Amino acid sequence: MRILFLYPFPLWGNGSGSFLRELAWELVNRNHKIAVVAPDKRKLTGVKHYVVNSSQNGVFTGHPEWPKAKRFSDMNGKELGDIYVKYLQVSIDAVSDFNPEIIHVFHTAFLPGVARVLKILFGIKFIITTHGSDLEYLATDRRFIGLINDANRVVRYITAVSEFTKQNYLDMFGINLKYKTKVIMGGVKISDYKKNEQKIKEINKKYNIDGKKVVLFTGRLTENKGVKYLVNAAKYIKGTILIVGGGSEKENLEKLIKSENIKNVILIGYVSPEKSDLFHAFYERADVYVSPSVWEEPLGLTILEAMAAGTPVVATKKGGIVSVIKDGENGFFIRARNSKQIAETVNRLLLNDELREKISKNAAKTILDNFTWEKIATQFEDIYKKFTYSTNEYNKIVKGMIKT
Repeated sequence: MRILFLYPFPLWGNGSGSFLRELAWELVNRNHKIAVVAPDKRKLTGVKHYVVNSSQNGVFTGHPEWPKAKRFSDMNGKELGDIYVKYLQVSIDAVSDFNPEIIHVFHTAFLPGVARVLKILFGIKFIITTHGSDLEYLATDRRFIGLINDANRVVRYITAVSEFTKQNYLDMFGINLKYKTKVIMGGVKISDYKKNEQKIKEINKKYNIDGKKVVLFTGRLTENKGVKYLVNAAKYIKGTILIVGGGSEKENLEKLIKSENIKNVILIGYVSPEKSDLFHAFYERADVYVSPSVWEEPLGLTILEAMAAGTPVVATKKGGIVSVIKDGENGFFIRARNSKQIAETVNRLLLNDELREKISKNAAKTILDNFTWEKIATQFEDIYKKFTYSTNEYNKIVKGMIKT
């Protein structure tokens, strides 16, 4: 099949970008023809690219590769309109050139409206995947809601990265969409997580952590990630904390570390997933991974990555991650904004090799059984195949009135 992805951000630097890259590569390996419209000049092997060159970049909450980008919610009508028009023009050119059978929209903001126009002009069916951060944005800036409602009316399928995100979507746009809304979580490329001893040695030497216990956080440094609670716990943690990522909270974290005279926290900075060997080596080097989010995390792809590396995860019981972690079996839950509990749970793992090994094995098995890209891509293929049905046949299928 010929599938065109529409994506609003760089292809590297956040979870939805990783989702798109891995899905695209897996589909290419299955002999599908894939193209992508995105504001990124870097190329994915085997994928045709149509680059959006906008005069201004927009983000939901922040992006490590666009540190100076303006939030969509802070833009005026002309600024949002310019971005919308630019994406629409590039997408029209892409459809004319690539001739896709399916359009797959990533994120719910202005791109569903673009896909809706493309369906009017070219008759191409589309699906939408919501990643959760888009819904957080739309809760405060509702200017695109009318376009999204119209897109939802004719969209063939809506997928969400967790049950939590699916319910948020239905709460926002209507329970009547339930019959064509499905959860398909993100995945992990298992082959990426093989101990790279050379990179691990480089990390040990560069940060002087050879022989030390290591606690890791990776991700955007924004307020809702709750990293300050991990930093506040650091004085009581019997190991070194590595914080890999960039964002608006970095300066505040630096001030906190200095004012509290915290000696066992190292701010690594942003490491692009393009440097995949180094990026994965941080997970492989860590003894424990902490996700201290204070918001309802849609899924938490970094948590899946840590589990794939066999690194025990300590995470706040927020949002979609409750569908992945079973407390005490393949990870541990903690309360949000609770530095004391972070320290206690992390130390419990650091000081108990047998418990850490048990959680590590169960975590890796969870990923292998449920979250490989082979399994995720098959679920999307099953949806794409339904595009060959007529509208009436399709509606009967997804409503469960007949069997495929």
